[in-house]
Amino acid sequence: MFSVDGIILVVALLLILATASSKFSSRFGVPALVVFLALGMLAGSEGLGGIEFEDYSLAHGIGTIALALILFDGGLRTSLESFRLVLWPALTLATVGVVTTALMTGLAAHLVLGVTLLEGMLLGAIVGSTDAAAVFAALRGRALQLSPRLAATLEVESASNDPMAIFLTVAFLEVLLGRLEIGWELLRFLALQATLGAAVGWLIGRAAAALNLRINLDSAGLYPILMAAMGLLAYGLAASLGGSGFLAVYLAGIVIGNRRVVFQRGVYLFSDGLAWLAQISMFVVLGLLSFPSRLLEVAGAGLLIAAVLILLARPLTVAVLLAPFGFNLREMAFVSWAGLKGAVPIVLGMYPLLFGLPLGGVLFDVVFFSVVVSALAQGWTLPWVARWLRLEQPARPEAPVTLEISSLRDVDGDIVEYTVDGASRAAGRVVRDLGLPDGAVVAMIARGGSVIPPRGTTALVAGDHVFLVLRPDVRTAVDRVFGTREAPLGEVLELPLRPSTRVADLRELYEIEIDAPGETRLEELLRDRLGRSAAVPGARLELPGLVLTVRDVRDGLVDLVTLTITLPPEREG
Repeated sequence: MFSVDGIILVVALLLILATASSKFSSRFGVPALVVFLALGMLAGSEGLGGIEFEDYSLAHGIGTIALALILFDGGLRTSLESFRLVLWPALTLATVGVVTTALMTGLAAHLVLGVTLLEGMLLGAIVGSTDAAAVFAALRGRALQLSPRLAATLEVESASNDPMAIFLTVAFLEVLLGRLEIGWELLRFLALQATLGAAVGWLIGRAAAALNLRINLDSAGLYPILMAAMGLLAYGLAASLGGSGFLAVYLAGIVIGNRRVVFQRGVYLFSDGLAWLAQISMFVVLGLLSFPSRLLEVAGAGLLIAAVLILLARPLTVAVLLAPFGFNLREMAFVSWAGLKGAVPIVLGMYPLLFGLPLGGVLFDVVFFSVVVSALAQGWTLPWVARWLRLEQPARPEAPVTLEISSLRDVDGDIVEYTVDGASRAAGRVVRDLGLPDGAVVAMIARGGSVIPPRGTTALVAGDHVFLVLRPDVRTAVDRVFGTREAPLGEVLELPLRPSTRVADLRELYEIEIDAPGETRLEELLRDRLGRSAAVPGARLELPGLVLTVRDVRDGLVDLVTLTITLPPEREG
């Protein structure tokens, strides 16, 4: 048997075991990071597998590619609204927060390990960032439901603070090796990394989205590969130019994920699969690279440094930096506890070894031990802490089925899922009385474990998952129909409606007052008020606060009506 055959066999077995162990992780609340690391350690030279592996250069390469794929997937799933919502608090934590955490942890390392202050700061920089893979797994993999601002703050911070940790790690290494001086040269290095990384990520993301719409590939399976390759291009180009590749790949993912792309769901699923493969590969390899006997030697020092990091440096940093942004004590306490460490510190912990630093082995072992302590102590208890702080929100029920548009060309349509709850305007109404705008149609209803083909007489009940096919321009109106009765209407302009829409539906769903019986349909209202001119395209009926315009006529009958709200409706107090 060729040597590669044995490698394929071992890799396949490790991937199968890691994939199966993820079920154990979710059921018993053990962080996936710990499970995968433990699997790698068991397969390593001091474990049952006996696999000899101590190639730090290869492990660093695998870790770098894996982190790029994980950050790209995280960017795809970060909505621009969430990013804007928490831009300043998240970026403050991702920059100033990493620096202050690194300084305090570095001082502790200097005192505990007896290393020089600069070497202590190097260790502090390595463990200073919150790991995106660990946070994404904790928040999404374990279905931990938080407020949008709190969840977005953690996700954006964890995905955007890696560049600062890398900046500081490389900078301290360069200073220790005598190749860089603290001062203007160091600041210039940091600024160049951030600026080039952001610029390349934004440009590649824009180019990827445009290419996706114009290339017209023959196979749907090629689109996800193309987008993943563009993400890796963002990393490679930024790094080659002297910028931050991790920042670039994350921003490229955000740009692509917030634009219309062909085969979008396929792109998301493929990226999610790649991110999982990256996590498994990275953590198993890092587990193979560790030696349990060496970890025991640094256990005492590692526990002290981890305690300073988790219980002192992170909480103080979060309290000082988030208080000006209006976060309350419970939210700041949770953000402090959610500062999970993961693969990034371990990958960065290889740098001193790769650069030939004399204390590289000790630093790597301490970092590895601290990460395991963080994952176990924080990752395992994160849902419990959220409940104890009364921050966990009711989980949104998931539909038992999905519906998607599979097209190899860009189409002006979306499939949107709405969950009907008791406060929804749609609850208790039949499909034909939803007052949906033209360009939106109910395609499927999932109720419990059943799929219900929608009919005009089908009544919607709380708990239903309703899938609609709609044009993007009518999304605001459809959101209104399936929103809660307490939600404000805001301004809606040029809403296309079917002529069969009833006045009662408009009054109930859009809070529009029309002086006519509720059962009156728009075509009847136009004919009564405008007479024969109602059958003329462009005919207008002006009513208080709104205008009805005949857009299309077919066979002498009104076929499409546009509702224009000229003044935002206000309810009398």
